Amino acid sequence: MQVTFLGTGSAMPTGERMQTGLLVDSEGDAGPLLVDCGSGALHSLAATEVGYEGVDTLLLTHHHLDHVSDLMPLMKARWLAGAESLRVVGPPGTGDLVEGLLDVHDYMQDRLDLRLREVTPDEAPFDLAGYSVDAMETVHSMYCHAYRFGTVDGGDDGPTFTFSGDSEATDRLARFADGSDALVHDCSFPDAVDVDNHPTPASLGATLAGGDYGTVYLTHLYPHTRGEEEGMLASMAERYDGEVRLAEDGLTVDPS
Repeated sequence: MQVTFLGTGSAMPTGERMQTGLLVDSEGDAGPLLVDCGSGALHSLAATEVGYEGVDTLLLTHHHLDHVSDLMPLMKARWLAGAESLRVVGPPGTGDLVEGLLDVHDYMQDRLDLRLREVTPDEAPFDLAGYSVDAMETVHSMYCHAYRFGTVDGGDDGPTFTFSGDSEATDRLARFADGSDALVHDCSFPDAVDVDNHPTPASLGATLAGGDYGTVYLTHLYPHTRGEEEGMLASMAERYDGEVRLAEDGLTVDPS
C-alpha cells in the first residue's frame, strides 16, 4: 500500500500547499482510491502515474470546501478524458452535495455514470476499491469521518494506515488509530494559536502518548505553521516518543 499526499494545506492557501487530498494505491488487487479532493488536489493527482483517468472512486471525509472543491473539476476532467464513471462515497449528505453541484453545473448532468454511496460508522468496516475501510465520527465543526484502511487481500496481517480527516485530538481517535503502520493527522496550528475543531502539536502529542502509530504525518497545515515547523515537531516530541514528520505535497509513503 502506498499513500501519496496530493494536498497538505488548509482552507487558507499559501501558494505552497494544495488543499486536502490523498491517493491510496496498492500493487495487489486494491485499485487506486482518492480520499478528499480539495482545491489543487486534482492538479497534484494529474502529476502522478495514476492520474485522474486512473481513479474511479472518491472517498470523502466531510463536505467542507477545502475537501471537496475539486469534485466537479474531477468529474469534468474524467469525462473529457473518455472515462465513463465515478463512484463518490462519503458521510450522510454526500448525495445531496453531488446533486446540488450538478444542479448548478447542469451541463455535467449524465456525463458520467455516477455511483453515489453514503456510509456511517455503524456499517463499517466496508469494502471499497479493494480496501477494507473502518470509520468513526470525529470532533469537528461539521460531521466528519476518520478512516482506517487495510487491503482486503491483506487480511489482519496487511499494512494499515489511518487518516483523521479534520478533528480535534481525542482519545477515541487515538484508540481507533492505535496499531496503524502510519497515521495521517490534522495538526493545523502551532501551540501559540488557541483553536478548537483542530489540534495543536501539544494536544495531539499528549493524546497519542503511549500508542503505536508507526510514523505520524502532520497535515492540514494553515499559514500560521510557516516558520514554526521545528517547534511543532519539538512540541510533539516532548509528549509523544514515536516518529513524527510534517507531510509535504507530493510525498509518497509506504505504510508497513
